[in-house]
Amino acid sequence: MERRPRRVEREKEFEERVVVINRVTKVVKGGRRFRFAALVVVGDKKGRVGFGTGKANEVPDAIKKAIESAKKNVFRVPLVNGGSTIPHAITGRYGAGEVFLKPASEGTGVIAGGSVRAVLELAGISDVLSKCIGSRTPINMVRATITGLQSLKTVQSVAILREKKVEEIR
Repeated sequence: MERRPRRVEREKEFEERVVVINRVTKVVKGGRRFRFAALVVVGDKKGRVGFGTGKANEVPDAIKKAIESAKKNVFRVPLVNGGSTIPHAITGRYGAGEVFLKPASEGTGVIAGGSVRAVLELAGISDVLSKCIGSRTPINMVRATITGLQSLKTVQSVAILREKKVEEIR
């Protein structure tokens, strides 16, 4: 009798968080057709984060599609102070939405609401201040936050760009 090796459950690389699920209705001749749109953020809480959207006739299918989309859009966020905060203040813009992010001292926590909090926590940022300006639509807030995080620069990257030493910039 031959023994097959058991499948070992691989530990999940990313943590997933469903930000919002939207029910979309299409009115047709016979009545209404319902579909669902899901917005999901994934991250490893160590500086990698991404988001995705998915649409399907059922909620679980929409979430699954959104997770697959989010895993394709993962990027690394530069962190400072032992990975607890961002290097500098930044305003991320997308559409009519703006998200202002500001580094905070240790122990402050994540001062952010709803969808911005989901992105920041899954990125591994533990001390940050934020303010949403303009559109408060979850998808626009997530996209604005992601835009802001992608445009962050570290002292080292700025030094390389300016062809100077890190000490000269500080």
